[in-house]
Amino acid sequence: MARIFYSLAGEGRGHATRVRAIVEELRNFHEFTIFAPAAAYELLAAAFADSTIQVIKIPGLMFHYSQQRMDYLRTVRDAAGYLFRLNPLVNWMEAKIRDGQPDLVITDFDPALPRAAERCGIPYLSIDHQHLLTDCDLSQLPLSLRVSASLMAQVVRMYYRHQRETVISSFYFPSVLPLHHNVQQSGVLLRPEVLQATSESAGHVLVYLRRFASRAILQALKQCRRNVLIYGLGELPSDGNLRFCPVDERFFLEDLIACDALISNAGNQLIGEAIFLGKPVLAIPEVGNFEQFINAHFLRAEGGGDWITADRFDLTELMAFLEPTCERPVAVNRHRMNGMPTVIAAIERHLPRVTTPAFINSPFQKVA
Repeated sequence: MARIFYSLAGEGRGHATRVRAIVEELRNFHEFTIFAPAAAYELLAAAFADSTIQVIKIPGLMFHYSQQRMDYLRTVRDAAGYLFRLNPLVNWMEAKIRDGQPDLVITDFDPALPRAAERCGIPYLSIDHQHLLTDCDLSQLPLSLRVSASLMAQVVRMYYRHQRETVISSFYFPSVLPLHHNVQQSGVLLRPEVLQATSESAGHVLVYLRRFASRAILQALKQCRRNVLIYGLGELPSDGNLRFCPVDERFFLEDLIACDALISNAGNQLIGEAIFLGKPVLAIPEVGNFEQFINAHFLRAEGGGDWITADRFDLTELMAFLEPTCERPVAVNRHRMNGMPTVIAAIERHLPRVTTPAFINSPFQKVA
């Protein structure tokens, strides 16, 4: 049994969902300590509350929003404060590593634990979506997105750069750039509940908007003549066909499995889960979040659904998406969405000994 320290970013549900899926698959074979900020900490602490897995809260970089768009000034100011406090955080993590003696460190886009691992001579892996910006050919993107991707790639490189291997988890697969060695591509990290699910149609539309929804979006949804389940805006009184649901991973997954279509922000992990389940996706990229616009571009290009900006969302556009969904199958190869075998193999390659019969009687074997 190996000891693994695992850190992650806290923005959105994708990082926490990836980490939870991996830890759930390996928890019977290895010991885990997880370092998580913000909402990721809340999700993972609750998920592993009655287990031997330790979840420790840390500071993290976060995006800030105002007036339904990214607030760059607040985001940069917060990032500056985080970077000012980064060295003390790395010192604290270094002490944790020296005390806990992990065999391996894994990070999902957290800059602190990898720096501490380097100081201690502990190998570390990167498993995230963001390294797609540094290691993949994005030449098919529109010029404006290529420029943004190129600029953001410089930031990604500053996070950490001495990982033993990089695994890029994504619902789309642009080719890896030449001479970029030790880079693997995988689909999204699917929990056993998703892999074992039998997709069905209960006639509702599922909506996930993690920060806000304009009055125009809600009005269009109210007029669409479908039952609409809305997550991410809090538990509010029902309004006609609109039902506002509290955050609950189990109920959300049940509603995803049974929905006719998903409308959500353009987060990588959730789109991949929906595609695996055969659900068409209408993405609404968050204003100012160019990574979500890249995801939206590939969603449309590869046949998983379509996208629209929040300011163009109206009943006409909504019905143009919803009306053909029953006759329009998702064109993406859904079985390629299962990235778990690739990720588990990468982790095992860098442990000091082979200790995990990870796919004996495992649901991941059935759809690889």
